[in-house]
Amino acid sequence: MSKTTLIKATGIDRYYGNSHAVKNLDLELNVGDILGFLGPNGAGKSTTMQIISGTLAPDAGQIMINGFDLVEQPTLAKQQLGYLPEQPPLYKELTVNEYLHYCAQLRNINKDSILSALDTAKQRCGLSDVGQQLINSLSKGFQQRVGIAQAIIHNPAVIILDEPTVGLDPIQIQEIRQLIIELGQHHGIILSTHILPEVQAVCNRVQIIRQGQLVFNSDMSSIEASHHNQQLELQFKHNADASLLENIAGILGVEKISEQLFSIQLCEDEDDAARAINSLLTTVIQQNWGLVRFSPGVRSLEQIFIELTTSDSNNSDQSDAGLTAKETAA
Repeated sequence: MSKTTLIKATGIDRYYGNSHAVKNLDLELNVGDILGFLGPNGAGKSTTMQIISGTLAPDAGQIMINGFDLVEQPTLAKQQLGYLPEQPPLYKELTVNEYLHYCAQLRNINKDSILSALDTAKQRCGLSDVGQQLINSLSKGFQQRVGIAQAIIHNPAVIILDEPTVGLDPIQIQEIRQLIIELGQHHGIILSTHILPEVQAVCNRVQIIRQGQLVFNSDMSSIEASHHNQQLELQFKHNADASLLENIAGILGVEKISEQLFSIQLCEDEDDAARAINSLLTTVIQQNWGLVRFSPGVRSLEQIFIELTTSDSNNSDQSDAGLTAKETAA
């Protein structure tokens, strides 16, 4: 079944003076996608979000929003977008109804359709009971909901959310996450955040950028599968000798957690890894350590993020090669 592409950005570049903030960046978003867009501070996330939302012009590249060129057809392209910046653009002296009515007018919604659009946005964001309240009187969680409501009031194909749960308490975070999941059933969503558990909780795809370049692009479901065989956790009944494990071909590292518990890092080649496991089990039997637990250890998104954004060995050539493999697999 073919997917409907909502955003197709290719070769995006952006300079600030001599600083190359975004470098030949590609980004794609389909209907039903909730894309987690990640990167350390200064990686170019905010610049990319501003470019995709049409508030900042790229120096090179093309951005198609639901079939419209953002540079050549900016008005039509921006009609397909809803955007919630990190600081929601709220007029807190207005009631929720007054504010959303104003936003509907800004979006050129037909007068006869404004009330219906306002009611739909409030219902989807759980605001139906607070329409007459001043925004300033609402909790931060409800103010975030108002910010999301203004982003979807014109029923855009694409919703861009920049740090939507910053400053919220755990209950509010859960509520906003559930709202994002529900919206993701009918829209394409880009979620830019520093909160990695949030990406794991709501996103089906993830992209990571470093120094303006895309270094990781994968489905969330394939992250576990692609790294499933690289790490093992072994627990023994008796004390074990880590040096015997380290000398097995195909084992890249052994972390001794305790005298009986070890984390084993395998090589990436599946055949070599399989041979290493066979040798490992043979050694365990020969040494009579008494195998209690043998389970795969899966790298978390946090581990992947740290490796890709802090490793000095992760030069541009390696990043490009890794990205190509990821895109091919996807």
